[in-house]
Amino acid sequence: MTRHGYPAQAMLGDYARAAAGLFPIIAMLAITPVSVVGATVLGGFAALFAVFGIRTVFRHGSCLELTEGGLRSSGLLRTSVSLRELDRIKLAYYSTRRDGRGGWMQLELRAGSSKLRLDSRLEGFTKVVEASARAAEARGLRLGPATEANLRALGIELRAAGSGLGAAAGEAR
Repeated sequence: MTRHGYPAQAMLGDYARAAAGLFPIIAMLAITPVSVVGATVLGGFAALFAVFGIRTVFRHGSCLELTEGGLRSSGLLRTSVSLRELDRIKLAYYSTRRDGRGGWMQLELRAGSSKLRLDSRLEGFTKVVEASARAAEARGLRLGPATEANLRALGIELRAAGSGLGAAAGEAR
C-alpha cells in the first residue's frame, strides 16, 4: 500500500484564486450600495468562488491509498474504486497555453457507481496512473487515443497499446 496526497505548495494557487475572487466581491457587497440585480450577480460569482475554495480544502485534506485491490480516498469526501471492477479509465491533458505546454493531467476512474478524479498535482500521480492503466489492461478495457497518448507522455507503455478505439468501453460514456 502507498499513500498519496496533494502537497500544500501545489494547492496554494487554488487557495489564492478562490480568495482573489471571493474577498473583493464580499468587500464590494459590504461597502458599496448595489441594486438587487447587481447583488444577485455578484452573489452568484461569490458562491462560485466559495465552492471552488471548499473543493480545494476537501482535495487538500484528502489522502489517497493505493492497494493491490484499488484506490481509496480518505478525508472529508471518502470514495473508493476497485481496480478489479474498473470499467472506465480516462487520462486527459489540459493545456494552459496554445503551444500545448504548461498544463496538467486529470485521471478519471470508474468502477460501477464509484468514481474518482485525480489531477497531476497529486504526489505519486504517475504511480497511481500506471497501476490504474495496468488494471485496465488486465480487464481488457479499450483505451481511447487521447488516453493512450497521455500514458505514453508519462512513460507508461501497455502491451495492448494501439488497440484502443475512441468510442470504446474504457473511455466513452
